[in-house]
Amino acid sequence: MKPPRRGRGSREVALAIWAMAGVPALVVVLLMWGAGPEVAGEGLPDAGPAVRWGLPVVRTVRDLSATLGVGLLVVAATLLPAGPGTTPGRLGPAQRRGLRLGAASALVWACAGVLVVVLTFADLSGALPTGWRGLAQVGAFALQLDLGRSLAATALLSGLAALLARLATRAVTAGWAALVAVVALLPLALTGHSATSADHVLAVNAQAAHLIGVSVWVGGLAALLLLAGTLQGALVAVAARFSHLATWCFGLVAMSGVVGAWVRLGGSASPGKYTLLLLVKVAALLMLGAAGWVHRRRLLPRLAQPGRRAFLRLVSVELAILAGATGVAVALSGTPPQDPAPPPRPLTAAESLLGYAMPPPLEGLAWLTQWRLDSIWLPLAVLGLWWYLRSVSLLRHRGDRWPWSRTVSWVVGVLLLAVATSGSPGVYGSVLFSMHMVQHMTVAMAVPLFLVLGAPVTLALRTTTPRRDGSTGPREWLLLVAHSRVLAVVGHPLVASGVFIGSLTVFYYSPLFELALRTHTGHVLMTAHFILSGYLFVSALVGVDPGPRRPPYPFRLVLLMATFGFHAFFAVAMMSSTVAIGREWFEALGRPWGRSLMEEQTLGGALGWGLGDYPIAILAIALIRSWIRADAREARRYDRQADRDGEAALEAHNARLRDLARASGGGRRLP
Repeated sequence: MKPPRRGRGSREVALAIWAMAGVPALVVVLLMWGAGPEVAGEGLPDAGPAVRWGLPVVRTVRDLSATLGVGLLVVAATLLPAGPGTTPGRLGPAQRRGLRLGAASALVWACAGVLVVVLTFADLSGALPTGWRGLAQVGAFALQLDLGRSLAATALLSGLAALLARLATRAVTAGWAALVAVVALLPLALTGHSATSADHVLAVNAQAAHLIGVSVWVGGLAALLLLAGTLQGALVAVAARFSHLATWCFGLVAMSGVVGAWVRLGGSASPGKYTLLLLVKVAALLMLGAAGWVHRRRLLPRLAQPGRRAFLRLVSVELAILAGATGVAVALSGTPPQDPAPPPRPLTAAESLLGYAMPPPLEGLAWLTQWRLDSIWLPLAVLGLWWYLRSVSLLRHRGDRWPWSRTVSWVVGVLLLAVATSGSPGVYGSVLFSMHMVQHMTVAMAVPLFLVLGAPVTLALRTTTPRRDGSTGPREWLLLVAHSRVLAVVGHPLVASGVFIGSLTVFYYSPLFELALRTHTGHVLMTAHFILSGYLFVSALVGVDPGPRRPPYPFRLVLLMATFGFHAFFAVAMMSSTVAIGREWFEALGRPWGRSLMEEQTLGGALGWGLGDYPIAILAIALIRSWIRADAREARRYDRQADRDGEAALEAHNARLRDLARASGGGRRLP
């Protein structure tokens, strides 16, 4: 009996897999062969050929396994159907296969990440670690130095993603695995050239966006190729969904790549190895854009026909190009960019700490003219504004109404977020404690209030299409999160208010405050935490979106009054304190103008009290208005019920009162 013949589709899948594995390694070897001392690094001891050649190869394995793992987990959690007969919320065969492959890739990613930690330490120290002493040195490198912590965090998070993906039986766990895998990419943005760029914050943010876009795009393509045989009739729908996702990834990769290259080259475009490698990556991006256009315009309509030969061929070519670009990226990480013109003077203490020059005194027009665009929150604000207005437009074209007050609230919220992070509060927030309090109270109280009043979840649910094949799209994930156990706990009014008011004390009277000032990651996490905690607190009081069950209105009013009282107490305690908060940071800046530290703290407490009052006043008005509307709806419901049953409920209530009166009067009738 003859063995079954291997189809052309199987050969193309195997070819694409070999391309992903072999092309990057070949590119790295060829580029390193002619790199000379640039790749080895100048001024560093040579750890030997095993480290010099092994580190780029292990990095390539780590990057490829990370890309494949992220793509498989994201595709399994968001694009793949569950299949007929699958219990709602459970994973189907294609999803389970994608998660198994994603778990294996994430495990390779974690193991390669550990090797990268060891070889990076060897590269910096000049010798491979041996014995217990060497392991202790590697441990100290991974725990005490920023580079080691970033590499170790990636290895740890990728291992956690592998564990979650392997244990997942429900869509929620698959989503957690995909989220952890994406987060595991972020520490890598703190390594390489982005960590030493002149504009550190912008370079790190661009690198993080670049890593996410590339990983989801490339890994998603590989996932489609590996899972195409199990999708069968669902391939058309999955490929169409991925095409939309890939379009967003292409834009993210292109924009972040341009920004990152501009920052690293310092405006210099002189010819050199780094510039040439960048041009190779640009050419690969253009070819991929053209291939994606062909895929979306010409091949998607043909997928419904028998055979997947054209689809597999195009995806194989795209993966080969992407794999080559990955190899170029690894070589770029070991190639120093051209140094821009030397600075005319050494950096001041403020410039080295802030990442930009000390701003002028905050007076007059400086409140309006001092801007420094935040590369995370400003794009998110613009994207949020675009999405909301587009969704409202879709409702109107469909003939549905949407309250104009909600639109105004959302617009005000995103504009306040943009001003607080990119305007004068963002520029002076790390220089003056008073302006830090302006920024803090805006992002923690005003921004969440207006965003909640905009009812974004309700709008998203009304403008997204539900999926019928068991896959988990944007609408399904919104409902899963809104009704999840985690949100039921953290969104409970007592928990949300406790986190909201407790964060003030914990943050300002612990090392977290200076950590947020000194580190980019700490500052981003601080802003995200206060926006999220404020959003949960406000939503528990006046939110209309689906979510945890909200308490009765009297309890909400008591909760609001207690929060207002604690906020006032905190502001008074800050103003009357004799210990300057964040003294080491503000003294290290060497600010030559303005008030003293204690005067700034007193002013900051007063501003925090005042800027917290107007959101609380608006919140109280919204709460009372919602209470009145709820009572009116309840009264109308009773009236309709009375019309239907002839006021049976009222008669039953009166009968109970008469029975109680007879019992209390010993059977005597009351007049």
